[in-house]
Amino acid sequence: MRKQIDEYLSFLAQERRLSVNTVSAYRNDLIQLERYLGTARASALRRDNAPADGRASREQILDFVLELRERGYAPATIARKVAATRSLFHYLAERGDGGGDPTADLGSPEVRKPLPKTLSTRDVALLLERAERKPGADGLRDRAMFHLLYSTGMRVTELVSLDMADADLRTDQVRCVGRGGRERQIPLESAARLALIDYLQRGRGVFARSGGELALFLNHRGDRLTRQGFWLLMKALARESGISAPVTPHTLRHSFAAHRLRDGVALERLRELLGHANISTTQIYAQVPASTARQDSPPPRTAELTPVSQ
Repeated sequence: MRKQIDEYLSFLAQERRLSVNTVSAYRNDLIQLERYLGTARASALRRDNAPADGRASREQILDFVLELRERGYAPATIARKVAATRSLFHYLAERGDGGGDPTADLGSPEVRKPLPKTLSTRDVALLLERAERKPGADGLRDRAMFHLLYSTGMRVTELVSLDMADADLRTDQVRCVGRGGRERQIPLESAARLALIDYLQRGRGVFARSGGELALFLNHRGDRLTRQGFWLLMKALARESGISAPVTPHTLRHSFAAHRLRDGVALERLRELLGHANISTTQIYAQVPASTARQDSPPPRTAELTPVSQ
């Protein structure tokens, strides 16, 4: 069977012009299949019930899929390996090699998209409270960023891409340009507005090296804060806050969506706030269990911040 696999891989590379990485992935999956079928055939020969022509049977393919499940492969990985297997045998059947396609009526395994990982409002409160206690210009910046993320549901890339002109404190809105160049105006909640004002008046100037940088959030070099830089800040803040739930750059966005939906925000309005092109993307938040989006305690309202004149 190795010769047939090699011929198929050559077809993928030369005729279909698939990338080297894609062909390599096919190779790994199909070599695993070949090894399994070799073991299955040896076992069948010992039982004297192997097919006379050495072809793979539908039962052997189904057993291969079952073994993948028993070995704990993720559903998406199993689906990929099944797709590679079906593609190989379809190719062989089309060119009259192999005596039929044993995968002809083999369906694709169902792959369910995992639910978004969210924080409870108690954990959000702990995260924001830790940001509140961080001193200096770093604390002012980080407090503004984390409040802004949880207040708006922006993606981290959208957050670090904000320019000074995008935050309109007269209308309490922030202009956000998302995927596909889609622009949206997101209202600022009180906590985020106050934190942002404090950062602009007392924190940003500490980082700014000149008046030429338009970015809203700056690093210590006076340049735009990067996504990677934000991720390092978030990991440190999550660790220091003592929350046990896993936190990624997308966690506050997911938490924003799940909490707002639980609080009664209409699905279509949530779609607009998140910048989703299709409401089916937004609907996944309706499946988040209430236990992971529970109202344990309200997030802090930055009562200690003193509004300053604009």
